[in-house]
Amino acid sequence: MASNPQVPGMSLAQDASAGDAASVDRIKALLEAKDDTQRFVGLALLKTVLDNSQDLRQDIPALQALWHSLSPKFLDRLLMTGPSPSNQNARDMLDLAVSVLHTFANLLPDQDRDQPKFIERLPKLVAAVLQRQLSSGQTTELILQLLYTLVSRPDGARALVAIGDLSSITEIAPSQPIVLHLLCNAWLNTMTAPPDNVDLKSHVSTTIQGLVSSFRSTDAVTLLEFLGTFLRQADPAPILQIIPSHPKWLKAVVGYIQNLVTSRPTPEARSAYTNAAASLLQTYPSEAQILLFSDHEKDGKPFAYLFVNLLLIDIRSTVPSLLEQLNSSTYSTTSRRLASAFDVICFFIGYLVRSLDDEAFDKLVMPPESLLKLRKGISETMSVTLEYLRDRWDASVAGAMGLHPDARTATAEVSTGSRLTLAWDSKDNSANQDPFTLSAVRALALWLREDENETLRGEATGLTDMLLELYQLQPNDALDFRSPVLVAFEALVTLEQGREMLLNHNGWELLSKDLVSIIHKLTQDIEERDLSRGIEIVRVLLAIADQEASSTPEAWMDLITTVAAWPVPDYEQKPSMQEFEVAALQLCCTLIVNAGVGMRNRFKHSISAIVGLATTLNQRIPPDNPMIEAMEDVLETLNTVNHSV
Repeated sequence: MASNPQVPGMSLAQDASAGDAASVDRIKALLEAKDDTQRFVGLALLKTVLDNSQDLRQDIPALQALWHSLSPKFLDRLLMTGPSPSNQNARDMLDLAVSVLHTFANLLPDQDRDQPKFIERLPKLVAAVLQRQLSSGQTTELILQLLYTLVSRPDGARALVAIGDLSSITEIAPSQPIVLHLLCNAWLNTMTAPPDNVDLKSHVSTTIQGLVSSFRSTDAVTLLEFLGTFLRQADPAPILQIIPSHPKWLKAVVGYIQNLVTSRPTPEARSAYTNAAASLLQTYPSEAQILLFSDHEKDGKPFAYLFVNLLLIDIRSTVPSLLEQLNSSTYSTTSRRLASAFDVICFFIGYLVRSLDDEAFDKLVMPPESLLKLRKGISETMSVTLEYLRDRWDASVAGAMGLHPDARTATAEVSTGSRLTLAWDSKDNSANQDPFTLSAVRALALWLREDENETLRGEATGLTDMLLELYQLQPNDALDFRSPVLVAFEALVTLEQGREMLLNHNGWELLSKDLVSIIHKLTQDIEERDLSRGIEIVRVLLAIADQEASSTPEAWMDLITTVAAWPVPDYEQKPSMQEFEVAALQLCCTLIVNAGVGMRNRFKHSISAIVGLATTLNQRIPPDNPMIEAMEDVLETLNTVNHSV
């Protein structure tokens, strides 16, 4: 192995400038020499020329030729320079190697960054971070930037993940936020194709544990922002494959959130803890709810009260001015924070409802007076929210409050595409494509159902047209609003005004059409979410049918014809499918009972077929099944009606 290069070439390199006559060929010759001193001189000249020659930086073939002239083993020797703070030569060696690698990584095409010459340097680069006392602060930053560039490619990401110990970079994460970004990039680029012999879930857990430890004695704002981004991805399925089920670091992370909430947080801190809390609740719902909403107290007040109250204040103070920020540079950050706040409130409402209904909870989440204050705060927040949703929808789609789709003006063709001439909206995401809209609708819908506030429900009936249009969106192309919309309607149809609004906007036709589509694809392969949605549809339609003042409209009886043609399944059914079938038969039973005598006679063959279907399904439900009583009631009623026609 050649000896470490000495200083003799340094004076030549230090005198180099953009106007030197040293040609690319001369530099290549030095780089390809067998003597490390000449190589070092060539490397120093190369750095100077790359820094000062714009023409060379844009000459890809010349850059590739110079890159191929570099010896990987020589680069490794420079990167592995031992600690010697007093040796300026050693410091220069490491700084120079890192600088040249960083420059080439930024200038060469992607296919070159995927080559082993770059990828195999990753372990040495990670180890070089340990030599912070040897290298300059700028060199440490260059190493991290270089790692970030390399892990942005799948091969580089796999190479980083394959490194067993990343403590050299996790230890400096509090002072170097880019560490968090490069780790996030590496994990996201690796989760679909992890390297062989690497337990990615264990690697991620160990690394996050190291990060959590490194952020002790700090406010952990950047760590929380990182976790909020990493855990909350567009497609959560791959994420669930690489994160641990019961992480040891979860309690410590929640502790960081609690510290920020109770310490007069800055806007950056507020954004970080809100996003992190929402992501933790979505990823670890059981553990995170207990840690965030149990009865920890601060200054005599439950933490959950302080936390949720801060989120409500944030929403109420920000939402009224959100419409004017749609096309500002800050909208994406603001809307994401508010969407996360709504998500946290959703989880809190669910946790609160379970605590009131479940005997496993030995006491209330918080004192009654605190609950009453929060109830008032949530209702006020939801009132502000539905006003914003109405304004946003009118601006984005309708152009005027409650304007029927048929009455809207035609589209205008502009440079950015087709737009309704009365409407205006965000240039990036329309209202029905904005994740904030989904989070807001979901939280509003849940509160409308769980809190029997007729005043708020009455206000919310003004969103009926918007909710029905959101329901019609194709979930493959947009956000799926169907479940939260059904939850909202479950509350709104308890009011006569809500039922009238839904029927006036063709809500029965829309929901029954979706119900029929679920019935038509009722096979062993049907997804649970479709069955769940079908049951929710029945709840809404059943509430309307039960309160119908006159006899069942004939158009509604199309459901009877559809169910009558339902083939009796010849396979063992899962409980959720049986529950859906019972719900559909209950709806049919109500429609038939409320129908006039003449209409029953016209549908007598369909009624007989439904009786046969119900009889068969009833025989297949085990006696100890809680649905057996509902099915027997349906069968008894259907038999009575059938005998009368």
